[in-house]
Amino acid sequence: MSVRVAVVGLGWAGRELWLPLLREHADFDVVAAVDADPASRQEFTKATGITTHASVAALTARDVDLAVVAVPNYLHTEVAGALLATGISVFLEKPVCLTSTEADVLAAAERGGGMLLAGSAIRYRGDVEALRRVIPDVGDIRHVVLGWIRARGVPRAGGWFTQRDKAGGGVLFDLGWHLLDTLAFLLGPARFTQVAGVTSADFVNVDTWRAAWRQDQPGAESADVEDTARGFLVRDDGISVSMRASWASHGARDWSVLHVEGCDGTAELRCTFGFSPNREPESVLTVTQEGTTTRLPVPAEPIGVEYVRQLDALAAMLADPGNRGKAVAEARPIVRLIEDFYASAGLARTRRAVPAYQ
Repeated sequence: MSVRVAVVGLGWAGRELWLPLLREHADFDVVAAVDADPASRQEFTKATGITTHASVAALTARDVDLAVVAVPNYLHTEVAGALLATGISVFLEKPVCLTSTEADVLAAAERGGGMLLAGSAIRYRGDVEALRRVIPDVGDIRHVVLGWIRARGVPRAGGWFTQRDKAGGGVLFDLGWHLLDTLAFLLGPARFTQVAGVTSADFVNVDTWRAAWRQDQPGAESADVEDTARGFLVRDDGISVSMRASWASHGARDWSVLHVEGCDGTAELRCTFGFSPNREPESVLTVTQEGTTTRLPVPAEPIGVEYVRQLDALAAMLADPGNRGKAVAEARPIVRLIEDFYASAGLARTRRAVPAYQ
């Protein structure tokens, strides 16, 4: 029996990513959509014949099994919490929440209602799984390097992605959450006992650094978030982590790296996450031990296949009561780290702004 799904939010992610994948997937039947904009609802119903609503209040657990929530970040907790409270389960892509307090709200809503499921698609990539399989070969882990660096990939300045009150922050919430989720997938979850971070905004308000391949909605005239976040972190298991997330840089291509250093060697995956067409030509996985670097095979996959794999796993996750509470538990250390990261970055800016001598 198919899972009855409502798509909540008809922006790019809901309309162009999740809706086509859900409609093509045998496990799901899209029965409704929700969007606050009347024009978007009218256009959607005309194109698909699917019933639309102005608010999630119109949805009930009698008619909907799962809501795929694709709304701006600042609405995640409000919308997901309301759905969970009515008994409707929710799939929410990153970021699950923007603060530790919001994590508490979602946990309470889930205890009394539907199940919250969350995911970051990177862990469903074949090359990332290949890296995960070779990590035991490099021994006890000492250090990890995480990077997702775009050449020109800034969302439209002033759209909700670049407004702090709507997105929670900039690239750290956007690309950084994916990197941190992938770290937990590779090494297991952990708390972070030390967090030092800095942010910068050299590109975010300059049109020439914008991602031409993104279809972002216009908004305010300028952005007030960071386009780059650089940090050094220490987990409670003693593993140190260097992380960089950037919407723009001076490089020629968009690229990503996962580099794992162990006592017996290193393993590294270099590739490009996401949908950007300006990408590395192929994924390269290498292991280096005692001066010798060996390239290992990785599957050649179409762009975006990881999102299909997410849906392949979603119906089984929904049917497993053991997943109740898991999404919030996995989100807590990430959102706490992001809170600490921004606090550290703010302190660094304050110190830098005070001259040593007059």
